[in-house]
Amino acid sequence: MAKNLVIVESPAKAKTIKKFLGKDYEVIASYGHVRDLPKSSMGVNPEDDFEPHYITIRGKGEVLASLRKEVKKAKKIYLATDPDREGEAISYHLAIALKLPEKSYQRITFNEITKNAVKESIKNAREIDMNLVDAQQARRVLDRLVGYEISPLLWQKVKRGLSAGRVQSVALKMICDRENEISAFIPEEYWTLDSLLQCPGNKGETAFHYVGDIKNQEEAEKIMKDLEKKDFIVSEVKEGTRTRKAPLPFTTSTLQQDASSRLNMATSKTMSLAQQLYEGVEVKGRGSVGLITYLRTDSVRVSAEADEAARSFIKEKYGEEYIADASADGNKGKRIQDAHEAIRPTYIDITPESLKDSLPRDLFRLYQLIYNRFLASRMKPAVYKTCAITVKAGEEKFKATTSSLSFSGFMEVYAMNSEENDDKIKNTLLFKEGSVLTLARFDSKQHFTAAPSHFTEALLVRTMEENGIGRPSTYAPTIGTILNRRYIVKENKNLYVTELGEAVNGIMEKAFPVIIDTEFTANMESLLDKIGEGVIAWKVVVRNFYPDLDSAVKNAEKVLENVHIADEVSDTVCDECGRMMVIKYGPHGKFLACPGFPECRNTKPYYEKIGVACPKCGNELITRLSQKGRRYYGCLGYPECDFMSWAKPAKDKCPECGSYMVEKGSKLFCSNQECGFVIPKKNEEEQGK
Repeated sequence: MAKNLVIVESPAKAKTIKKFLGKDYEVIASYGHVRDLPKSSMGVNPEDDFEPHYITIRGKGEVLASLRKEVKKAKKIYLATDPDREGEAISYHLAIALKLPEKSYQRITFNEITKNAVKESIKNAREIDMNLVDAQQARRVLDRLVGYEISPLLWQKVKRGLSAGRVQSVALKMICDRENEISAFIPEEYWTLDSLLQCPGNKGETAFHYVGDIKNQEEAEKIMKDLEKKDFIVSEVKEGTRTRKAPLPFTTSTLQQDASSRLNMATSKTMSLAQQLYEGVEVKGRGSVGLITYLRTDSVRVSAEADEAARSFIKEKYGEEYIADASADGNKGKRIQDAHEAIRPTYIDITPESLKDSLPRDLFRLYQLIYNRFLASRMKPAVYKTCAITVKAGEEKFKATTSSLSFSGFMEVYAMNSEENDDKIKNTLLFKEGSVLTLARFDSKQHFTAAPSHFTEALLVRTMEENGIGRPSTYAPTIGTILNRRYIVKENKNLYVTELGEAVNGIMEKAFPVIIDTEFTANMESLLDKIGEGVIAWKVVVRNFYPDLDSAVKNAEKVLENVHIADEVSDTVCDECGRMMVIKYGPHGKFLACPGFPECRNTKPYYEKIGVACPKCGNELITRLSQKGRRYYGCLGYPECDFMSWAKPAKDKCPECGSYMVEKGSKLFCSNQECGFVIPKKNEEEQGK
């Protein structure tokens, strides 16, 4: 007897769905995409109105043959790929590759793999949405045009194997711009001043913070001297309450950010694990279960059924007073992924604790994070009792604040970062307006303003989202690409640009400023959304985009030829043929090569001397690259001498403590942080004297 055939992307998904549909259905996997543009050529012909040329992906012939056998036996076919543009495109290409008759198949989608959701999707089966297919096709074609037009220029200028991309190049520019900000940042001095005061009847001291700006030590000392004989009088005691709202349930972006900060997971790993949780994992006593809803979403909306189930669970476990008053959903604007719900558990009764014996550690931790965040989003805010005490001494003010948690609310299940700038006042009742406090001592401290923080994967994802760069499905692959290309490296969560990344970004800024403009890229995402909504035809967008790209490429070929610099000749003699070796640029930075290539293939490491003696041994300091491609300054005598510095050392010694100085913008800073001495950097003329 012929069966209904359901085609999904993965075997795990097939296994989870199969148990919901029974013996009348066969569920098989396509193992992802089956057709794509060829790798060996652009696959898009601008002369033929940008018609894409698709081919069967290598290795998918056997999969398609197996699928065709099942198709012949099926009475009806359901294409059940993921519920987004890419999933819609996979279904379209399956229909083409399998040569499915138009009336023989339908498209079904579900945001969670549960029995009700899957059966409901079959009841609401529809045709393939060609607007969504066209939106995905437009993205693919645009990315192919950018990559295959610009990448050859990078091969010519730097090395073969490099790539440029419509989104990845913008992400690289963001990181380069941030690194430039950090390098150019000049710390500014400021001071904080605390008065440690004793309240009548209280033996302890309470620190009150000075209200105002103090630029330097002289100002701090003047304030302290002026206040030594002043009375410190409590001028205001203000009690109140403060609430901390529950977090919204996860979107793709916020999940990646929280998994990075809380679980130390890379974006690629987070998405891989979330995909497993969505498609289905083996749970003891239940078989294969899809534990979370679809993982690529911009939405924070939650279905009425899931919301009600969560509230019932909260009432039963924590009490009715913990249930949020109203829906915690937010509005993030209309995007294609906003058709989905937020990322949440599919079954609220499957608690993380019940899965400890079923899931590997990382899967368990990620599920626990998603589960607790969703549950917290349905709970009331946390409430704090606050007290702010202001003290006047002459014309100056000092202030201390304290808070204590009076109602935990959502924090019962989802702890947030600890409060900052919160003083622990032992007994606020002792402080009355008009009370005179006794000055025990002052505590003044020197500080310097901090440079902007380096990008982490989480911060880069958030910044891309805020600027409208990419979509949930593109964040992790984009970061993965620039990491794999060694344009950036990751150390202790921070992302640093490499010399190779700087070179590629420099070319893109010079020759293709529009391609890496954030507003342009965000506007292109908006146009892709409009294609998906059926407002604009996809070829109209491509036709309008390509002429500017083509013109920029042709102009860049001329410009890059004009600015091409011959290999710099070094002072090192090739010990194989006697020629003077030249400086070359490779994937890991500069190196020395014989200009007699290919007759002579001799190469050597390139040591870029900075003209400063090593503070440890007196040898030359040189520029080096870490194993991950980050620039630092080390001793030419390594490994005998292990001196290294991330900041560039200067010739000058600190006049205060004798330590070596480092360059930072237009100033020199003592490398000894405890010293903190700073002087203006000498210009070249002064250095030559």
